[in-house]
Amino acid sequence: MDRGERTKDVLTCTALAVATAVAYAPALRGAFLTYDDDVYVTANAHVQHGLTGESLRWAGTATHAANWHPLTWISHMIDWSLFGAVPAGHHAVSVAIHVVSTVLLYRVLRAATGTAGRSAFVAGAFGLHPLHVESVAWISERKDVLSGLCFMLTLAGYVAYARKPGAARYLLALAAFACGLAAKPMLVTLPVILVLLDAWPLGRRAAHPFLEKAPFVALAAASAAITILAQSRGRTVAPLEVYPPVVRIENALASIAGYLAKTVWPVGLSVAYPHPGEAVAPIRVVAGAAAVVLPLILAWRWRAVRPWLLVGWCWYLTMLVPVLGLVQVGSQGMADRYTYLPLIGVFIVLAWLGAEAGALRGPGRAVPVVAIAVLGCLAVATRVQAGTWRDTKTLFTHALAVDPDNAVAHQNLGVALALEGRIDEAIGELEVAVRLKPRFARAWENLARLQVIRGRYREALDSARRANDADPSDGDAHVDLAAALCGLGEFAHAWEEVRAARQLGVEPPASLLARLPAE
Repeated sequence: MDRGERTKDVLTCTALAVATAVAYAPALRGAFLTYDDDVYVTANAHVQHGLTGESLRWAGTATHAANWHPLTWISHMIDWSLFGAVPAGHHAVSVAIHVVSTVLLYRVLRAATGTAGRSAFVAGAFGLHPLHVESVAWISERKDVLSGLCFMLTLAGYVAYARKPGAARYLLALAAFACGLAAKPMLVTLPVILVLLDAWPLGRRAAHPFLEKAPFVALAAASAAITILAQSRGRTVAPLEVYPPVVRIENALASIAGYLAKTVWPVGLSVAYPHPGEAVAPIRVVAGAAAVVLPLILAWRWRAVRPWLLVGWCWYLTMLVPVLGLVQVGSQGMADRYTYLPLIGVFIVLAWLGAEAGALRGPGRAVPVVAIAVLGCLAVATRVQAGTWRDTKTLFTHALAVDPDNAVAHQNLGVALALEGRIDEAIGELEVAVRLKPRFARAWENLARLQVIRGRYREALDSARRANDADPSDGDAHVDLAAALCGLGEFAHAWEEVRAARQLGVEPPASLLARLPAE
């Protein structure tokens, strides 16, 4: 690389960093949310103790939030030590990590492919696409950007190793991969990405391919096993009775097509897309199946002349596999954050396809102009989308503007209103949530608590029972039952619920216990 190329490289990296930082500037004004930020930061005593020996031991062994991600916990501990309860600092770190990942992606692709313009477009699309706002602007998703940074470092180490084999480069890639898995297990499919990179753009055949990838596969397998255990303990894995295999496959296919549609036309983005269950539209299933099969057929036929097409499409599909709901975790049908790394494959296809189309038209500046215009539009859309993450009420009001029948959005908006003291409005939102989703345990619990505050004890008792029926293993429902029974003067039955809550590991608040006569 001569001096002129180095200068262009520096300018490209600077432009990518500045554009990404500017696009995400509104995220710095965001507050902590009542949606998981309490679990990860604001109500997590271990995180708030900082980097103590006890907290580090907890980070390494805990399956809190139904995940094992010690590096993520340590990251939050450092943030709290530096910024405390000031959310702007936490947001700034997430944005900074995303900016670094964007620049690293450009450098990795530039080194691997030898092309600057196309690599810059892929990195720019990664940095500026509004589908990635959820990963960057949500403090609870620090695990996404942190694992993404480790992903880029793994690729950088592996490309360096492939160009000039050596133990140090190999171990750098392996260590970065281990750190990525310790941030978020989404990276379990990365060994497949390394195989794809061998095919293109590296064009290499390892002397012992299985031996070379074996340590990566072993780490991925260990991470997958730990994750399954953590999610089982956290009771987040949905049983087959709730989401039968056919429903899971249909939703997976619909999600593959849905993400592609939102990539091309990123409107109607939401923090929550409830699982459609058996109501998946057949046209979406057919579109998803076509999106899997047809490009793969074309990519295989053109693999000799357009290897980037097969690699990019397999990258997209492979990295989506852990989050397609084939093993259903939670109640979401899809999520913007799941596209954070998979879409790099799609961006590769678009960049190289665009360059090829431009070459067919002859020399000119049309392709760079179009590429810059596209990235500019993405930056504007990202800046607007980042603004919807200002606070919990704004976020879920936006979600309801996208889908008025979103029970999760009604429930979380109700919580936000309750925290502002707008109890009657909050009750209204929660009543809509349980009407839309009758077995929504969390919404029933919150409704019961607000009904107790309003002295509507009979209604609170019914709501708490509905919560308990929806999730008998949740001790909070028994606390709500105790509060309602206490309000009705049924103290003996209230004590029974207190004991039931304690058996499930939930200690009733002191304010409730103070209202109960001694047993």
